[in-house]
Amino acid sequence: MTKISGFTFIKNGLSLGYPIAESVQSIEPLCDQIVINVGFDNPELTGDDGTWEYLNDTFQGSKYLFLKSFWDPELTSRGLILSDQTNIALQKCTGDFCQYIQGDEVIHQDDLAHIEDSLKVMVDDQNIHGLLFNYLHFYGNVDIIKHTRSSYRREVRLIRNGLGIKSWLDAQGFRHSNNTKINCIQGKPRIFHYGWARQQQVMTQKVKSFDKLYHGNQYDSEDFSYQKIWGLKKFHDSHPQVMQAWIEKNQNQLDVLNLPLRFEWRNFGLAFSDFVEKYTDYRIGEYKNYKLVKAKI
Repeated sequence: MTKISGFTFIKNGLSLGYPIAESVQSIEPLCDQIVINVGFDNPELTGDDGTWEYLNDTFQGSKYLFLKSFWDPELTSRGLILSDQTNIALQKCTGDFCQYIQGDEVIHQDDLAHIEDSLKVMVDDQNIHGLLFNYLHFYGNVDIIKHTRSSYRREVRLIRNGLGIKSWLDAQGFRHSNNTKINCIQGKPRIFHYGWARQQQVMTQKVKSFDKLYHGNQYDSEDFSYQKIWGLKKFHDSHPQVMQAWIEKNQNQLDVLNLPLRFEWRNFGLAFSDFVEKYTDYRIGEYKNYKLVKAKI
């Protein structure tokens, strides 16, 4: 019988408005084990915003394995702390396959069957090491998505265990231990990404926090404000059921689509690329952190 391990990491999930509990709940039906790595501000592992206690109270039972880890402020180059923390959780996974989820990502209940269908293909073909998910990037509010070349449309979120596969750079995707790309199939499952759909004051805290991960602990960025950027459009589909309460609590009153469009010269290139993609499904200059292989799903 195939065993699935879920894994994630989080730091300051409460103060930064992450739907981390909903993220874990969305993968729970798939998983025999779920590893949750909670970050702390000090080596003594005593300083956090209550996320550790919150998650331990929310998820109880033998299925869940909780880890504490120190986020070293010196490890700030290119966001490497993010892959480092992902790999800490991955190393504790015991399943045949590992389902990854980040703290602002959620899987729709309708996609669980699609994941299981893809797993059957991966079980039968040892040459397939990962499964690509299709991304919905929400921006400004939960009824607006950003879909353009400047936002990745697919990424690996399920991997085969036991091959030394690791989280890569700032934890967007995965690679082999020798840094080569892993063989992946493109599936139907979606990732609902709510990282840019929080209230503006919470987004300012989140952006400032992440800027320090890339530029050093002394870096101080400007306050964040939502703007109408290229690639935004209305979302008319349903959200995952587990997100209902979070959406009601975090719904923004701001209508980003009614703001004036921020002009950038690169919008002309994005517009042409989006036109080509619309009619051919080919995205010009798309960055692929994986090797796509064909398989029938």
